[in-house]
Amino acid sequence: MSQALHLSKTFFEYPDEQKLKSSPGSEAPLPAGYSRQPKHSQDKNEYLLLFPPQSNFNVYPKNPPEFREVFEEIFSHLTRTGILVESILNKCLGLPPNFLKEYNHDRSWDFMTALHYLPATKIENNGLSEHEDGNLITFVFQDEAGGLEVCKNGEWIPVTPAEATIVVNVGDVIQV
Repeated sequence: MSQALHLSKTFFEYPDEQKLKSSPGSEAPLPAGYSRQPKHSQDKNEYLLLFPPQSNFNVYPKNPPEFREVFEEIFSHLTRTGILVESILNKCLGLPPNFLKEYNHDRSWDFMTALHYLPATKIENNGLSEHEDGNLITFVFQDEAGGLEVCKNGEWIPVTPAEATIVVNVGDVIQV
């Protein structure tokens, strides 16, 4: 996890022309690779979107050189962790055995995103706008940046970042 965070930070420090080499082509069916939110978007970030390692959609940065290897490894660890969390949630919710496993059987649509929030300005904030995760489970790596908030009973509560931890968000699919 610490390697992945370090490599993400290193990648996002590169000049735009280098990062853009990892962008998906205009003909790409999915936006895997590097991208930046449009200037008119209220979200102010750049990101690198990756699908499972065996996906043909992924566009990996060539630098840092170990990026692909580390991210493919962390992706496989997170997939296994997700399957475990899924089974725990399944049991805690009293669902039929393997209900969530069968519901989410196609792991080819799992994805991982490395995010870099752009600096705030006097008139604009940064990061992501208020939203709910529409998927099953989201793992959020914590670092010193902070800014994550969770909504409980209609109130947004800041999450104090604890380095080297993962916040597990339960998405809308589970809440429904």
